[in-house]
Parts: sequence; C-alpha cells; structure tokens
Amino acid sequence: MITDELIQRSPVRIFERSIHGGLAAGELGLIASQSGIGKTSVLVQIALDKLLQAKKVIHVSFTQHTDYVLAWYKNIFDEFIKKQRLENLRDVENELIKNRVLMNFNQEGITTEQILRSLRALIQEGGFKAEALIVDGFDFTRGSHEHFAAVKTFARELGLAVWYSCNVTVGNCPAAKQAVPPLVQDYADLLDVVIVLEPQPEYIALSVSKDRDTYNPEALALRLDPRTLLILEG
Repeated sequence: MITDELIQRSPVRIFERSIHGGLAAGELGLIASQSGIGKTSVLVQIALDKLLQAKKVIHVSFTQHTDYVLAWYKNIFDEFIKKQRLENLRDVENELIKNRVLMNFNQEGITTEQILRSLRALIQEGGFKAEALIVDGFDFTRGSHEHFAAVKTFARELGLAVWYSCNVTVGNCPAAKQAVPPLVQDYADLLDVVIVLEPQPEYIALSVSKDRDTYNPEALALRLDPRTLLILEG
C-alpha cells in the first residue's frame, strides 16, 4: 500500500543524506533544542518513516503518557498524509501500528540495567525485532557516561539505531560554529550525530553540530513548519 515513490519523496531522505545515510545500527543520535520547538515531532517523523518501510520501532518516553505519544503519531501522520494521495488511509495506519511499540519509564525510579532488560525482553523474548529505538524526554542532567556507553553497547548487539531528544535552555544551545550543547558534552564521544533545532522568525532551522568524528555545524536544506512541525525542504 505504501509506494517506493512515496518513501523516496519523504523529506527524511534528505535528512538522512545530510548525515551520511542516517543512523546505522549501533549508533546514537540526538535532537536538541529549547522546550516546545519540535524535538518530539522530528523523532516521530523519523519513526514514521521507518514504519512506512515496514520496519519495527520502539518508542520510549520518560515524560509523556502513552496517550499523548499516540496523539503525536496520529497528528503527524494526518498532517503528512494531507500532502499525499493515498487510498485506504486507516488501513495504512493500522499496518504502521503493528510495527510500533510504546513504552513509558520513570527515570527517577529505574536503572539503565532495568531499562535495557525490559527492551531486551521485548526484542528477543517477545520477538519484536526493532530496527530503531526512539527515546524521548530523557533528562540529560541525570544521565551519565556509563548510561550512554551501556546503551551504545546494547544498540550494537541488537542492531538498533537510537535517537534521543534533549531539552536545552537558551544559554545552552550552541551558536553558529560551536560544537554540541554544553549539557551533553560529557557524552559527546558516544553520540554519533547531534542535530540542533534553532527557531527563526518564520521557521525552525535544523543544524548539524556533530556528524561522527566531525564537529562542523552546518545548516541543513531542511526546516520545520512552525504550524504543523513537519520537516520540509528548503
């Protein structure tokens, strides 16, 4: 039901080309911005792109109730579909849901080992062979180098590409030609890709702060529509 042409036309293709093909299995990526700029929207669009390709996705939220995350997926899917000409839209949506699992954790009351144990049980014992792990709402002020090292090892072992979101204050957002936000510099060696969302008068810009071993921020040929929060070209 989903055509190859539709998948190839997705702005996520340009997003992936801008970071040398997107995240590979075993790599960690980060979307950083001030609160309310569009981090969750970008993560959901990355996830939906995987789902449209019939790939399995696990979405972990540390701050939002499952119903709220579901609403994000539905709203972004509906906005995306408005721009396409697809038949049997609800059937398509139902197919996507089959390949997605939502999980909630309270970061204050759980260890990294417990989180990874739950994910391993779902993937290996539950037979849900995911290719992407979305982690939204993780509090980086409570993170540690050990946490991200363990997640990276886990991702390599199970073949997962892992995207995090990070909420940074205005003063902690990197300016032009800076590297990663100060809040995550202690873990920068474990992050393969860092994308920063920067609000502009009429749109939200996406900039690369880190691409593997290169710390060379550059503007992407992409932006977020401030109304729909969809990734757009130009």
